[in-house]
Amino acid sequence: MVIRAVLAWLFCTGFMIAAVGERLVWEGGMTLLGFLNKNRIDAKIYYNLSYQDKELGTEIRAGTPYYTLRDDQGKLLQVLVPVGESVQLRLFNDHGQYRLDFIPIVVNSAQKVFSMRLQHSPYQDILKATGDIKLAQEFIGIYKKTINLKRAVIKGDQLAIVYTRKYRLNKPFGYPSIKAAMLETHKRSHYVFSYNGKYYDTEGKEVVEFLLETPVHYSRISSRFSLGRMHPILKQIRPHYGVDYAAKRGSLIRAATDGYVVSKGYRGGYGNTVEIKHGSDLRLVYAHMSAFAKGLHLHAYVRRGQVIGKVGSTGLSTGPHLHFGVYKNDRPIDPLGRIRTAKSQLSGHKKQLFSQAIKPYQTLLEDAISFEYAQKETDEVDY
Repeated sequence: MVIRAVLAWLFCTGFMIAAVGERLVWEGGMTLLGFLNKNRIDAKIYYNLSYQDKELGTEIRAGTPYYTLRDDQGKLLQVLVPVGESVQLRLFNDHGQYRLDFIPIVVNSAQKVFSMRLQHSPYQDILKATGDIKLAQEFIGIYKKTINLKRAVIKGDQLAIVYTRKYRLNKPFGYPSIKAAMLETHKRSHYVFSYNGKYYDTEGKEVVEFLLETPVHYSRISSRFSLGRMHPILKQIRPHYGVDYAAKRGSLIRAATDGYVVSKGYRGGYGNTVEIKHGSDLRLVYAHMSAFAKGLHLHAYVRRGQVIGKVGSTGLSTGPHLHFGVYKNDRPIDPLGRIRTAKSQLSGHKKQLFSQAIKPYQTLLEDAISFEYAQKETDEVDY
């Protein structure tokens, strides 16, 4: 869907000009270089980018909504394309010359509370009551490993959620962050709280959504996951949506969990890449390979620990390593937080701090259960 609006725009030239804004969707198979060529913009802009920026451009997903601005002659003035939830690519015309950089995404956040009695299933009912498919997905992802949602939940059971929603240009943006939740089954309440990047029950026992195996024997971690930090000198945000494992060229790469191969081939800055999907919400990316495993093909089922390729330095790479990316519902998350370890149990002073931190959320959940209220999102969810 394309939304057009004729508007007055104060651009970087400092003049008011008549312009047309459009909301578009990033095409499947489109690369950043291909986008520049399609809009007849000098490819030097791409080739002059740093290694990190070229790799970041590879992260633009098909189906991502983005915004363009053109003058009344159709000439492209500005493009804003989200790359994840924290940073966006900006292409703009500066006094007749195009420039490209990455800037923070400006969002507003609001805390929301939602509760209801179930009529069908948690997923269906959350979606119907709020219109927020991503909230439904996040809720199911938290509980599906600990509760049989098809058998344990019956009509009349209650649920409640405290979450933060981001808004960009007055539309819901990205995925909601669930701070606390409660799901009732057989008159028993199951509470979950977000704390230091993990989910715990009321006793401080970790609730694990999924666990992964380390995909390669490595010498060191050359680059860690980051949603974006501001460089103190350059004043630029540069996220890194994955972990880079430095390893010897030719080292075996193994599947971190079971799944189906949904992509295999050369992918821009990532070079030789394999993408494996696990279930409906988890996607794993293995990049910069020197070779694919013999017999590995699209739609093949692979098991945890199965060899899928070898470490290399294809694409935009400064040396042999494996770039390992983990995406939950297309949102990048830190792989190191999901590598198989024993479940953590908070105790002592740590548990005291946890108990203090969750008290306000417990109160919000209990109040929500008493009043049963919800607010429906009426706007289309972006990205």
